[in-house]
Amino acid sequence: MHAIFIADAHLRHEGDENYLLLMEFLDGLKGSIDTLFILGDLFEFWVGYETVPFTHYLPILARLEELVKSGVEIVYVEGNHDFNMGPFFTKTLGARVYPDSAILPIEGKNVYLCHGDNVNSRDYSHRLLRWVLHSPIIPLATHIIPPAVASWIAEKMSAQSKKKHGRRRHQWDYTALLRSFAAERFREGCDVVVSGHFHIPFKDEADGTVLLSLGDWITHFTYGEWRDGVVSLKRYREPEAGDR
Repeated sequence: MHAIFIADAHLRHEGDENYLLLMEFLDGLKGSIDTLFILGDLFEFWVGYETVPFTHYLPILARLEELVKSGVEIVYVEGNHDFNMGPFFTKTLGARVYPDSAILPIEGKNVYLCHGDNVNSRDYSHRLLRWVLHSPIIPLATHIIPPAVASWIAEKMSAQSKKKHGRRRHQWDYTALLRSFAAERFREGCDVVVSGHFHIPFKDEADGTVLLSLGDWITHFTYGEWRDGVVSLKRYREPEAGDR
């Protein structure tokens, strides 16, 4: 079994560096892996309409379609910037889509997959927002709200979230939260926990368990790899000095 895990590219425009690098990376995966696991926030904003109105994402969607045609399965765990993935992912790509976390058996191990935004049980405002975004309201809204309006709302919400990001990083120890969350999953019988969301790349391995925090494709360009039962954290490109 050969699989790749990615999260948190927050793709915006086709000419952005992280967008171009991720397309290059995906091109290199064609026919060489079994499964691509996307653990949320591949896009800065995505909600599934009946068609694909977000034309700036067509190049990356084409890369994903080429991957599927080469025999790669896509498993998508929704994040807090992409949800209700819609017919392109479920029908065109035949992807397995999970709105929340998922526990999947991989080579005899129980692997817990999540975006990670549900890790902090005390961040009540975010948990409320997440409930709304993953509720039946959103699919209904796509029949009423034009994509341009949805994108405008998302941009405003994203800008507000970024203003609070620094305060949240000071308020919460993300690494400790994720380790505590993973420890609970290990006690429940999981062998591996893979998470995105926190943009902090690290791997913990002890007593036959593995916690993999994927980092991001904005400054770290990191991803996870599963090859014949071995889990690794890898980097596609070294970050610029100013990004470290």
